[in-house]
Amino acid sequence: MTGPPATGTPGGPGGPGGNRPHLHTPTPRPPASAAPWSSSLLAPVTAGAATLCASTSLTGVVSGWSWLGYLFVAIVLVACTGLALRSVRAPTIVVGLAQLVVLAFLITGSFTTSGILKIIPGPAAFSELRDVLAASADQIGTGLAPVDGTPPILCLVTIAIGLVAVLVDTLAVAASAPAATGLVLLCVYAVPASLSDTMLPWWTFVLGAASFAALLAVDGNHRHRRWRNRDAPGLGGSPSSASTPAAVVSIALVLGLITGVAATGVGTVGSLPGGGGPGTGSGGGGFGVEPFTQLRGLLDQGAAVELFKVRGLGDEKHLLRAFTLDTYLPNKGWVIGNNGRMPPGVAANRPLPPAPGDTGAAPSRPIQIQPTNWVDNWLPVYGDPRELQNVADNWLYDKGTGAVFTTSRQSAPPYTELASLNEPTKDELRAAVPKDDATTQQYTAPEQVDKRVVAKAQQITENKTNNFDKATALWQFFTAQNGFTYDTQTAPATDSDALADFILNGKRGFCEQFASAMAVMLRAVGIPSRVAIGFTPGTPQGDYQTISSKDAHAWVEVYFGDSGWVSFDPTPLSDGRGFIPSYLRQDGSPSANGSTSGDNKPSNPTSSAAPTGAPLKPQPNLAGGTAVTSADSTWQIWAGGLLALLALLVTVIAYFAYKRLRAFQAAVMHKGSSSAPDNGSPRGVPPAPVGGPLINPQVTNWLPLVAAGLWTAAIVFLAAWLSWWFAFVLLILVGGIGAPAMIRDFNRRRRLQVITSHTPGAADAAWHELMDECADRGLPIPPSDTVRVAGQKLVQRHHLDEEGRNGLRAVIGVVEKSWYGNAGDEDPTLAPAFDELRQSLRRNAPMSWRGRLFPRSLLQRLRK
Repeated sequence: MTGPPATGTPGGPGGPGGNRPHLHTPTPRPPASAAPWSSSLLAPVTAGAATLCASTSLTGVVSGWSWLGYLFVAIVLVACTGLALRSVRAPTIVVGLAQLVVLAFLITGSFTTSGILKIIPGPAAFSELRDVLAASADQIGTGLAPVDGTPPILCLVTIAIGLVAVLVDTLAVAASAPAATGLVLLCVYAVPASLSDTMLPWWTFVLGAASFAALLAVDGNHRHRRWRNRDAPGLGGSPSSASTPAAVVSIALVLGLITGVAATGVGTVGSLPGGGGPGTGSGGGGFGVEPFTQLRGLLDQGAAVELFKVRGLGDEKHLLRAFTLDTYLPNKGWVIGNNGRMPPGVAANRPLPPAPGDTGAAPSRPIQIQPTNWVDNWLPVYGDPRELQNVADNWLYDKGTGAVFTTSRQSAPPYTELASLNEPTKDELRAAVPKDDATTQQYTAPEQVDKRVVAKAQQITENKTNNFDKATALWQFFTAQNGFTYDTQTAPATDSDALADFILNGKRGFCEQFASAMAVMLRAVGIPSRVAIGFTPGTPQGDYQTISSKDAHAWVEVYFGDSGWVSFDPTPLSDGRGFIPSYLRQDGSPSANGSTSGDNKPSNPTSSAAPTGAPLKPQPNLAGGTAVTSADSTWQIWAGGLLALLALLVTVIAYFAYKRLRAFQAAVMHKGSSSAPDNGSPRGVPPAPVGGPLINPQVTNWLPLVAAGLWTAAIVFLAAWLSWWFAFVLLILVGGIGAPAMIRDFNRRRRLQVITSHTPGAADAAWHELMDECADRGLPIPPSDTVRVAGQKLVQRHHLDEEGRNGLRAVIGVVEKSWYGNAGDEDPTLAPAFDELRQSLRRNAPMSWRGRLFPRSLLQRLRK
């Protein structure tokens, strides 16, 4: 059989000149539009994988794994959008804007309820999204890492990593500068590393390094393929163009090193350099210099962390004070005066000076306190401390603030406090004579308090003749009967002054708001007051009280001269952890459970079922509405997940079946090419090979199409979980964009099935499929050309290699015998030869994504 010319270059085999020596002429490089599909797909996939691997660093600051699903969807949408638009040669700026629009659709459909058609952002959706982001900022500002994966946090994380995905995709794919993405990915690590209270998991760094290395390797392999058939950079062309990749890499490395040093300076244990103590601890304890921030963070933790074990109190309940705040800043809350610095203090491991009001007449109670997960500057104490045993020399005590502290955060061993737990009576407090001393002056005059708050405090305390009755009246004001509700989420702001808004309008908040409001109102009527930070009595556990992060609390202490500082807790707790002292109870009995009403201070009935720190109002779900956990809202997830698993299984089976079939076909071709004529048998017709593929070729042929359908159905079901409109739009887009490719692929596989089954018509199917392959690559061959002429054009235009030429010769031979020799086309070498020819076309004339999505052969057939 005489095949087509091996090449169209002069001097090549079959060309003029025979085997004469000739200069090497590089094979022309395929046009950019025909870049290998594997290369054009591999770059965005690797960029997305690098972004996803870098985002695993969020495990140090966000609890749970729900955020990973959102990030996966966002990264896939960004990558697919870029891939689709670049396949039609859209400008880079258009691609970037389209990726941002798709990301906005995802955010709107997932975290709002007022989008146009559920996914298109409008004014209402933007307003709702602003509230969601404000809630996320509030949770970040008040939470301790790791924060719960609430919808606001999920929204913020999805937006941030989605933008990173767009930037990484642009740098790695559009700009062909993957090294520059290292700076972006480093920033993704820097933020969690600086916020996490512990070191980030080792495996997240391994994933990030491996994915970044893969991104660089893919780019290097891509450039190697581009340079393989032409002069290497630096040996020709513009020197500036040859040095551009090196310049990009050098700049990225320098910026990465500088940023890495800066990020390392922030630290990886949640503290500024030099601010950490010798202990690291594993607990969620710690108030630091932002007391209300850390207090709220403890309350918002998903799981309670035990901080202390206390023995020696028996059945009595007392508040455990860490420190007190003496300065009020409008719209900021209470802070430690003197720029957050404590007074010098005295050594805490010696007998302590008496606290205000402690005459020494009351007995000293020994209380054993065992810190378990407590790491901080403060050492909490009960009542009026008189002596602390088993504390180090660096702990100090200040009787003015009643705090035991040190200059750096550290853990403490178990210690024993000798304290006075004496509580004055109502009569003693009513008879207490206000003093005009330094303490009174320091803790009395509030600054810049809204006049409405002052008027409200004066209205509540009018006709009260002593400070105790005034303080009690203000304490009784913060009840459910007056509209106040305990909740870790405050009401939406309606006033420029946060304190006035809480007292007069919102009336919803947690201990910070209640303690701050009462302390300011006390000062507004001339009564010395301060805010104490510490813990409620805790929960009995065998022979001790366990105090956890959920017991973190703030209350008010009022100064009564000779009676010293007296506690008032205005927060309406009713879950067994509240504290009402004897002087505030009607019967004057010892301190009891706050669930029992006392002295016209009823429990808050609306919060009776809520634990301390637990929000009362329903939280929005991921789609932006009231949380729904019924099967009606989750069956799409189960269906999508099941379809995804099935699609993965079919994909794996299709891959290995295809590999096995290729090996079988290669064996057939090898036997066919090496067999000699035997008993008159023509060359090229081999005996039947021993064995066969492990799976039917016809089944293997259709498996990829089945897998694609399953993946599409899985994605649609998961999209339906977010929004049916989103799923409908996605289905329309997939159908509209993918329909031509699916029809073309169906026709291709139908012909391949005819070819591999060796049925009549196999030669016709092979030739028509070959002509369609050429048309899809933008080089159609006229039907008027003969088989040989068409073969010559195919070799010349598509630069077939040796394997492709051999396969083409075999295909042309079978076609000619079938058309002109009246011979059957049941040749067993046709299928493997045609497969080799198709593989050669893929290697040397790769099809662009435009040709795959909108095949010209199908469009030409539709025009006819």
